[in-house]
Amino acid sequence: MADRLRRIGVLTGGGDCPGLNAVLRAIVKTAAFDHGIDVVGIEDGYAGLIQDRMRPLEPSDVGGILARGGTILGSSNRDNPFRVPVDGEGDPAYRDRSTQCLKNASRHGLDLLIVIGGDGSLSIANDLKGRGLPIIGVPKTIDNDLAATDLTFGFDSALEVATEAVDRLHTTAMSHHRVMVLEVMGRYAGWIALEAGIAGGGDVILIPEIPFELPHVAAAIRERWFRGRTFAIVVGAEGAAPVGGDRVVASTVADSTDPIRLGGIGTWLADQLGKHLDMETRATVLGHLQRGGVPTAFDRILGTRYGVHAVQAAVAGERDVMVCLRGRNIETAPLEEAVRELRRVDPQGALVNAARSVGTSFGDRAPR
Repeated sequence: MADRLRRIGVLTGGGDCPGLNAVLRAIVKTAAFDHGIDVVGIEDGYAGLIQDRMRPLEPSDVGGILARGGTILGSSNRDNPFRVPVDGEGDPAYRDRSTQCLKNASRHGLDLLIVIGGDGSLSIANDLKGRGLPIIGVPKTIDNDLAATDLTFGFDSALEVATEAVDRLHTTAMSHHRVMVLEVMGRYAGWIALEAGIAGGGDVILIPEIPFELPHVAAAIRERWFRGRTFAIVVGAEGAAPVGGDRVVASTVADSTDPIRLGGIGTWLADQLGKHLDMETRATVLGHLQRGGVPTAFDRILGTRYGVHAVQAAVAGERDVMVCLRGRNIETAPLEEAVRELRRVDPQGALVNAARSVGTSFGDRAPR
């Protein structure tokens, strides 16, 4: 198959995260050194595919980028080839530009497209795959919520940032006898909040998969006070919500592939807990700090393995698949399986049960 595959395109879509450059580096070097395949970089995600903004990527272009955060190609989470905004007066109008994307890919001689992205970017790739442009997906998201893989790259780096934040908040909470609420990312899946809360010794962890009751959260903190622990750490995912309540929405971006922007649960929790407790309560929102900075060693290695395997799978003739981690091995899974549903925390799973065993509250029951 290698003699039939001459040129491949690659784009990075959705929110940036540490490890993207590690994947790009691995794709370009593996393609060039092992198979003599040219790589074309598509700028700013699907925007570059729509607008025909592409450039060759040589091994010299990716030298020294392994430890750099972000992506040298740029990214976008507002561009969907099947729903491109059209300028004009009145109600917003949209146009399907997917055919133009295919023409642009053909103009550059692309035999295959590697899409590095999360559920939004890979869902678009899944829609493109039946239009004559073969796809290989690479799973990227700090939320770790893509099905068909045990881990996405970017998650470990974000987890390290969140865990360090919990550690740092502990000293202030202890010194001032405060309740410190840390809001982390996690729209529909609470992996960052759960694992950072466990690693940092959070007293309360609130995740989208387990609706909470405010009185139970307050009771868990109050019970710590009675035991002489005059501070508390609450780690909440941005998508956490009370029983029967809605997630806190910060804004809506109409022309985005993911129009709902969550945010504000931390401030809301601090305000509400302040009314239930005779303790000073403060909120900290990590926001995009979780996306920035250098990737951890784990994400550099995982990203490298994903990039290498993406090229190897393409050369071997695999099409319309996503590379994935299964146990210790890098494998492939059908792209449609990867985007069929989100990978969410199991409320009865081992991690949640371990946290409960050491006294962590999820706000769904009264403290024991």
